Order: sequence, then C-alpha cells, then structure tokens
Amino acid sequence: MSLVRYNPWNLFDQLNRELNNPLSTLNGDDDGNVATARWAPSVDITENDNAFVLHADIPGVKPEDIEVSMDNAVLTIKGERSAEEKTEKENFRRVERQYGMFYRRFTLPDTADAEKIEAHSEHGVLKVTIPKKEVALARRISVKH
Repeated sequence: MSLVRYNPWNLFDQLNRELNNPLSTLNGDDDGNVATARWAPSVDITENDNAFVLHADIPGVKPEDIEVSMDNAVLTIKGERSAEEKTEKENFRRVERQYGMFYRRFTLPDTADAEKIEAHSEHGVLKVTIPKKEVALARRISVKH
C-alpha cells in the first residue's frame, strides 16, 4: 500500500492551467509558456518613505537562474527550479516541494523609479528594491509670514 497525499485543489489547478492555454496540453509542452508556470513564489511587498521592497521566497534557485525585468511599469520575476532526486523506498514516495517554471508580475505605481531597481538573492530570498522618484518623496514646506 502506498501513501498518497490528497489535495482536492490539484484538479482545479490543472483544469485552470489547461483552460488558460488549451494548445499547450495538446502538444505536451506547457513549460515554454510563462502563463502556465507550475508554481509561484510567495511574495511580501512593503513600502517605506524612499522605496518599495519586494521579498520573494525562491529557495533552491540560483541567482543566475532568476530573471527580473521591467517593462511598461510591470515588474516581472521568472525562472525555474530544477527537480531534485526523489527518494523511493518500500512503495513510499513523497514529493511536497514544487519545481519547474515560476512567474510573477507586479504593476508598479507611477512613483516607482524603473532606472534604479536593484535585485539581490541571499539564502533563498530574492529582494527587489524599487526606489521612488525624487518628485514622489514627501517633503515639508515651511510657511512664511
């Protein structure tokens, strides 16, 4: 008897992928289209006075395998995590970590300075810093009398 982890949403996720791109399932190639990414990293976005900061959990992905781009005020993060060897023992198999293509897009506000975006990866966390434009920074205006 083998142990199988039950996730009732798997069928809905698969149906959603197939409906989004019906041609990809016909030729068996859904990795080439970013709309059918197999997983999406969890992301936290914070804002401070000077910048927007995005933290994405992407463990097991080398920095050179991550592509961060900006086009028409849309920040795109994509890449791929390779599958590791699976341990099979006495008909028991358990794979919980997701692998394959990932893809996230974020629309940035007009206050974001696309020319100064920086990205750093450390310990499986991608940090993208998006500075605000100088004109967008709040400043105090003194009232003269």
